[in-house]
Amino acid sequence: MAFPHRPDAPELPDFSMLKRLARDQLIYLLEQLPGKKDLFIEADLMSPLDRIANVSILKVPSNRWPMAFWVAFLPSVGLVNADKLAGRTRKYKVIFSPQKIGTEDVSCDEWAFSLLPLDVDLLSMELPEFFRDYFLEGDQRWINTVAQALHLLSTLYGPFPNCYGIGRCSKMSYELWRKLEEEEDGETKGRRPEIGHIFLLDRDVDFVTALCSQVVYEGLVDDTFRIKCGSVDFGPEVTSSDRSLKVLLNAEDKVFSEIRNEHFSNVFGFLSQKARNLQAQYDRRRGMDIKQMKNFVSQELKGLKQEHRLLSVHIGACESIMKKKTKQDFQELIKTEHGTLLEGFNIRESTSYIEEHIDRQVSPIESLRLMCLLSITENGLIPKDYRSLKTQYLQSYGPEHLLTFSNLRRAGLLTEQAPGDTLTAVESKVSKLVTDKAAGKITDAFSSLAKKSNFRALSKKLNLIPRVDGEYDLKVPRDMAYVFSGAYVPLSCRLIEQVLERRSWQGLDEVVRLLNCGELAFTGEDKASSESLRLILVVFLGGCTFSEISALRFLGREKGYRFIFLTTAVTNSARLMEAMSEVKA
Repeated sequence: MAFPHRPDAPELPDFSMLKRLARDQLIYLLEQLPGKKDLFIEADLMSPLDRIANVSILKVPSNRWPMAFWVAFLPSVGLVNADKLAGRTRKYKVIFSPQKIGTEDVSCDEWAFSLLPLDVDLLSMELPEFFRDYFLEGDQRWINTVAQALHLLSTLYGPFPNCYGIGRCSKMSYELWRKLEEEEDGETKGRRPEIGHIFLLDRDVDFVTALCSQVVYEGLVDDTFRIKCGSVDFGPEVTSSDRSLKVLLNAEDKVFSEIRNEHFSNVFGFLSQKARNLQAQYDRRRGMDIKQMKNFVSQELKGLKQEHRLLSVHIGACESIMKKKTKQDFQELIKTEHGTLLEGFNIRESTSYIEEHIDRQVSPIESLRLMCLLSITENGLIPKDYRSLKTQYLQSYGPEHLLTFSNLRRAGLLTEQAPGDTLTAVESKVSKLVTDKAAGKITDAFSSLAKKSNFRALSKKLNLIPRVDGEYDLKVPRDMAYVFSGAYVPLSCRLIEQVLERRSWQGLDEVVRLLNCGELAFTGEDKASSESLRLILVVFLGGCTFSEISALRFLGREKGYRFIFLTTAVTNSARLMEAMSEVKA
């Protein structure tokens, strides 16, 4: 589903400028250092660096400078001590990215690269550590990086007339960003806004969507093979050879761009039809004369070969996904997620399914994910179930996971209901909460519910579980729920849809209260041209999933919007669980 945009949809900004700025700054930093350089680059920075500056840029001619320099793109200086012990003498510079941290023995600099265009509509800050640092440790060091990134975007593409946000991290980022704008007043003054709306969302506003199994093609590829920095390494099981293949997944891959947002059930049929069409184009050669053959070879053959190669790769990926998912009994898993966890039909059945999962030692990360999903949709587990599942988990996977449970509880992902905290009791409490108009703050009683998700109440208020007569048509989706087989509309995406309709949070007071974000939902509104009002930037703090991206692309096609996504990193359920885990795989 390529989601062809309506003729009246606005054009996306050109983000190639961001790459050029980052590359030029990197070259400038390297050229400031005299002498031959040894580069040590942190593994996590290799992929972003490869997208910004290829290896030839880093191969600076060594005969231009007589002195030796050791340049590290990483936030640690362990090799300095190793050099001392070995009696080596050289100068050291550490280039931190995206922001500098003080250290001794070395001179430091900062490569303020914070926005990597992964696709025409997707920017990533490539900060996978953001989620754990902020939502578990409470570390606010990346707030400044977010504010700087937003400031750079508004400098390059004009001011954002309408700003909406929800969550503590979003509010802090927004306030620091506005402060930067005020300090440099005049940079965007008088500029025509290209982007009419900006949304900032904290990941903890919607954990449920991030914890669900993905069923759109791009999401499934990420869950199965791990997309890293916009590319994926397909192994021999996909390539049908003895070597792996690194594939860039973006709009330039014409096959991928047509299937990336499709529900997986439609993908194989589409690829099969595409293969038949391609074969028909090849077969046209049989009746050609010499002139026609010459034109065919010079104008079409190269494109057909490229398309054939891409088709083979994606067919191989589909086959590999199907094999893995059949082995894991994926249908049963989806049925449990959608029918019992999200809708809450039979909690006892869900608990038994998770117990069986743990007993069979399917995967420690997968078992944690299901426990967290049950906890959040039920506003915490009843004490008996919490203790039982935790005991079974530790017995099955090992006591070293004990600290992980502490992390999950602190982050609000896996909690135990307190006495009197049944779902109806919590909903009743929430409905009685009132805003203190004089102080402009939510009453103290509200803070006691800080870790409650209120998912069932939110689901009813926002109609997140569509009521469908007959079967949901996944080939011709009717709403954003298609990204979860018609069973669930992502909460984050529904919030954006509702605020866009109202042009504010007005009328969503009860929803905001249920989200425990009363004083942290903000709206800044101004006038803008009708063209820019249909271009919307959505900023996910703590990561966004490909399911959310596909859902909002669908909404854009239906309503005549174009969405641009900025995320601290692309995430999925496994990455969230790994970030909370104290046991490294």
